[in-house]
Amino acid sequence: MSSKENNCSNDLGLSLGMITLRVWLGIRAIQTGVEKFAGTKSMDTAVKIDGAPNAYGLTETTTGKVYALSNYNGVPAPLMDKFSNEPLIPSWGLSLYDTILGPVLIILGLTVLLGIATRFSLFFMGLVYTSLTFGLILIKQDAGVAWLGIHMIMVVMALALAKYNKFAILKKW
Repeated sequence: MSSKENNCSNDLGLSLGMITLRVWLGIRAIQTGVEKFAGTKSMDTAVKIDGAPNAYGLTETTTGKVYALSNYNGVPAPLMDKFSNEPLIPSWGLSLYDTILGPVLIILGLTVLLGIATRFSLFFMGLVYTSLTFGLILIKQDAGVAWLGIHMIMVVMALALAKYNKFAILKKW
């Protein structure tokens, strides 16, 4: 096998690796952002007896997951309480972060997934993950810090493979 054929096959593998990282990181960020809009909805339904609604007025409550703008919480309520007690996080910064985190994750996820200015998108994604890590360190959530560390490694791997980013909308950045 000639060196040209070997380089072509190596480039293909690295290009596929880059696509795989982009897809994973993009979908992960999009889904995390979308989950910021999740909530639950309760419904009362009549209890059925032998397949027909009962005559006694018995009802059961079922809950289901729903997505709506009104459900938005950038920072989950239990964590918001912990972060608000941290002196290193100013209240105005926490409020801003709570407002923009979901949309930022969705936008960055889309730009990484589609290959729009991939290097800059990955860099900004790394900054978002770094900021999340900062907050989790303050409230001693070591498991979350470890998960974000894995995400950071994946972002760095994608940045290292950026020259093999063959299937992108804006390749220059």
